[in-house]
Amino acid sequence: MAREAKGPKEGDFITIKSYKHDGSLHRTWRDTMVLKTSENVLIGCNDHTLVTEDDGRRWVTREPAIVYFHKHYWFNIVAMIRDNGVSYYCNLASPYVLDKEALKYIDYDLDVKVFPDGERRLLDVDEYEEHGAQWQYSADTDRILKANVKVLVDWIKHKKGPFSQEYIDIWYSRYQELSRRQ
Repeated sequence: MAREAKGPKEGDFITIKSYKHDGSLHRTWRDTMVLKTSENVLIGCNDHTLVTEDDGRRWVTREPAIVYFHKHYWFNIVAMIRDNGVSYYCNLASPYVLDKEALKYIDYDLDVKVFPDGERRLLDVDEYEEHGAQWQYSADTDRILKANVKVLVDWIKHKKGPFSQEYIDIWYSRYQELSRRQ
């Protein structure tokens, strides 16, 4: 008797879909390779991955990027592996859900960019305020997102999880190993 699969396994490819607070599709990534799944975390890799914007524009990611999603934190992390070091793009977003179609989350506009030299920038504050008014983000949502910015900055400062070089080395090596098997 066949055992029912409980979601993607390492080496499988999934689609990632981000939405806006009003439920509209924001962006789609096709064929993200799953590197690890656990009860609360999904780690994957995008490498020359097709991305489709809400307006239909399409582009392909230029470099390998390790992606980190957590079911309890209101952010996800994209670690872009470049010749000059690792750059991070962190989306303030709802915790992810995973169904048969895709990994899904709501993008809440605010982003933290971390450069290879450690410089950090909070981006899109104007967009967050504009969408917050337009879609009436609740006081709870605003409080949760602002608290998660603090958690994220703490992770960055202390090189926790995806922000440590060891983490990048381990997961990029795992991606390369799985890619050779394809």
